[in-house]
Amino acid sequence: MLKIVHYINQFYAGIGGEEKADHKPEVREGFVGPGMGLNGLLKGEAEIVATIICGDSYFNENMDEAKEEILNLIKGYNPDLFIAGPAFNAGRYGVACGAIAMEVQEKLNIPVLTAMYTENPGVDLYKKGLYIVETRNSAVGMRTALPAMAKLALKLAKGEEILSPAEEGYIERGIRRNFFATERGSKRAVNMLVKKLQGEEFNTEFKMPVFDRVEANPPVKDLAHAKIAIVTSGGIVPKGNPEHIESSSASKYGEYSIEGLETITYETHETAHGGYDPTYANDDPNRVIPVDVLRQMEKEGKIGSLFNLFYTTVGNGTAVASSKKFGAEIGEKLKNAGVDAVILTST
Repeated sequence: MLKIVHYINQFYAGIGGEEKADHKPEVREGFVGPGMGLNGLLKGEAEIVATIICGDSYFNENMDEAKEEILNLIKGYNPDLFIAGPAFNAGRYGVACGAIAMEVQEKLNIPVLTAMYTENPGVDLYKKGLYIVETRNSAVGMRTALPAMAKLALKLAKGEEILSPAEEGYIERGIRRNFFATERGSKRAVNMLVKKLQGEEFNTEFKMPVFDRVEANPPVKDLAHAKIAIVTSGGIVPKGNPEHIESSSASKYGEYSIEGLETITYETHETAHGGYDPTYANDDPNRVIPVDVLRQMEKEGKIGSLFNLFYTTVGNGTAVASSKKFGAEIGEKLKNAGVDAVILTST
């Protein structure tokens, strides 16, 4: 019988929620949580011999150490396949599933599989290297996710041919393969064109990437009376990072007051960002969000006012889908507050 090791987070292991997200890696014999349903769907051809459990925060904040610890735990079982998740739309969990699956694939040279919602940050990061079964955005989709995972898992473990994403239920990886078509290209192209003109569904043979085309807004006409806000992906947060914004693959942003502050200092603020040397940002956080300079411009009448809130997140590894979501929410808040323009800073 094929042996499988399964990876889940602290929540699905029944250990706890966010308050237990710092749980260190551990191994339990057999299946735990969603592994029970998954194991039953393997039709007696494979079994989950062990479950690795790790807290989402611990993994993402100690990624190198966590990967090494988990890899050592997996080696003891000499599995035929490794499965992580499903993570659905849980950002840190998805990143952890993708990262450890890639590590197992590269270091242990065995098939791996994970599953998550298409907008999970883990998809953008790992879809080219992994088979990621597409799920719904929450655990409501568990009943459809597990059968799809079990079916693809058995094919991977047996070394069988993996068909197209549409046939197998995994997220497109952007990998093209040559094949012999029964009809020549000109005829296939005309057939697609006719279907398009008639409003019928058709599948293109060469999907083009979609790029946002954002028209620039006109310049601010009267800066001397404009309300200016600061937004940053540089991770500047109040000391102690009260919202626990992740150092990588952020699943949230923070909204913090600078009302009455002439400047910010190393005593009051710091960076949560894990993708650059934080020394200079921590030494003087104004280097990332220029509160001091904007206050001076406010006094000199060069701008009307500095908005009393700033918005912050971490761009390091954060998925495009998450960034778009953050931007839309922040933009709506700023519009409602009557902000005229935004200074957006990075690292």
